[in-house]
Amino acid sequence: MARVMQFLFGRGRAVPVLGATEIIAWGTLIYPPVLIVPIIAAERGWSLAFGMSGFSLALFTGGLVSPFVGRMIDERGGHVVMTAGLLLAAAVFMALIVAVHPIAYLAAWAMLGVAMAASLYDAAFASLTRVFGAMARRPLTAITLAGGFASTVSWPLTRLLVDLGGWRMALAGFACLTAAVAAPLVFLALPRTRASDDPVEREIGGAIKSVLPPRGRPFVFVAAAFASYAFVPSALAAHMLAIFQRHDIAPATAVVIGMIFGPAQVMARVCELTIGRRLAPIAIALGALGLLLAALAMLGLFGVTVPTAALFALAFGTGNGLMTLARGNVPLSLFGPGGYGRMIGRIAGPSLVIQSAAPFTLAFVIDRSSDAVALALIGLFALFALVSLLSVNRTRR
Repeated sequence: MARVMQFLFGRGRAVPVLGATEIIAWGTLIYPPVLIVPIIAAERGWSLAFGMSGFSLALFTGGLVSPFVGRMIDERGGHVVMTAGLLLAAAVFMALIVAVHPIAYLAAWAMLGVAMAASLYDAAFASLTRVFGAMARRPLTAITLAGGFASTVSWPLTRLLVDLGGWRMALAGFACLTAAVAAPLVFLALPRTRASDDPVEREIGGAIKSVLPPRGRPFVFVAAAFASYAFVPSALAAHMLAIFQRHDIAPATAVVIGMIFGPAQVMARVCELTIGRRLAPIAIALGALGLLLAALAMLGLFGVTVPTAALFALAFGTGNGLMTLARGNVPLSLFGPGGYGRMIGRIAGPSLVIQSAAPFTLAFVIDRSSDAVALALIGLFALFALVSLLSVNRTRR
């Protein structure tokens, strides 16, 4: 009973609160556009490219405001900033329903980018680290484990809402979820405490000194690594199934192979939560990038077939699951918890900007060259991320 009371009234409740919030945030902000935007574009007479450019604009805007969002979480707390982001998302969902002019449509997506920056993993990482300080590694892993189920919930729910009442009903449903469920949950239940206010936490934080200062070459290498890696999942999410189909894999089979990605992410995070915590976060990130490069090399050597595509989807899901964790854990382990929100915002900014450009860049390469060249380009971005993290290790030594 004492443990239950400690959980309900202590800082531990931050984990289920933010875990549930991330399922809703990712399930409404990130996954539905692939199903809803084509319908909106067709109804309003816009090209699919223009329709999806709104989503890219949102990611770009989110990258620009991420440092400010992180700094505000450090100062005000996640219960204020994330609540504001979720309420803004609800308002923008309703605005998209009535945004019939192209400029209004793009403006709504730009505002949704601000909501993304204040609602998704980076904001949750900053909020958790504000609460747990140097002991935030396991909580960070736990919320990404919960967030890994967002696509499993989001796509069927989106399809159901669209089938029942069209895309407007889907967006109105998302507005209700974010405004009536996620926002009150964060505002009322997320702990207000700061780790630095706890004498025990101050002692732990003092014992776990920052290995490196959050500036100069080490920080640039870390930011460059995650910005470079951001190209990989964004590009593959947009083009992986199409690449498989162009190599004579049936569409239904390609979809089944693509479904391997989600469970692989979740299993990777379970392993990190149970046995991976004995390893340094940067070592896990290097292993994840090595796995991805090996999978890309396999496609280059043996071609895209059903077995190699399935193995690639498994490796990609595993590596991406670990890299998502590393984006929160590597800065914490290298630079410490002090000013974490601002630091993670500075790292997230370039990543979101590159992420927004990746689908169009890869499409351009595929149109002008081939799938093989496109996969090689993805490999170059992954290799650059690997070299950047190795440079951090060398600088630390």
